[in-house]
Amino acid sequence: MVKQRDLVTMTADEVTAMLAAARKVQLATINPDGSPHLVTMYYVLMGGQITFWTYRSSQKARNLARDPRVTCLVESGELYFDLRGVQVRGTAELIEDPPAVREIGRRVAAGMAGLPGGVPGGATGTGALEAYVEHAARKRVGFSVRPDRVISWDHSRLPGAAG
Repeated sequence: MVKQRDLVTMTADEVTAMLAAARKVQLATINPDGSPHLVTMYYVLMGGQITFWTYRSSQKARNLARDPRVTCLVESGELYFDLRGVQVRGTAELIEDPPAVREIGRRVAAGMAGLPGGVPGGATGTGALEAYVEHAARKRVGFSVRPDRVISWDHSRLPGAAG
């Protein structure tokens, strides 16, 4: 008997395509009291990993300095048979090198602005974007999520889904 989980699991290529196409991730870190800290972050895939930047004094950065475990969720769909998602559980690795932080910022900002710079090899866009990145990067750090476990689902594959 085929399990529902087996029916809805995406292939590795489908997971990569979904993560590459999205711009926002739900990022969960662990607060000092053990409760989850959940925020939406803009991100890019760099080296196949969810990568983002944040203010070095942010709650998420402080949480990750203490405990680098994270859960990331990228999802889409409104109706049950349209639900798709990828959950990445892993370890966030700190990036402090200024040129690397600026590169993360360029790609994230380009994606936020809808420019092609959000993908490797794309143009970084305007002088205003570069000025924003240069200014913001001084107070930011980057993180790259090394996956330990990836879980995916695509409910359009379920029996009874239209299509």
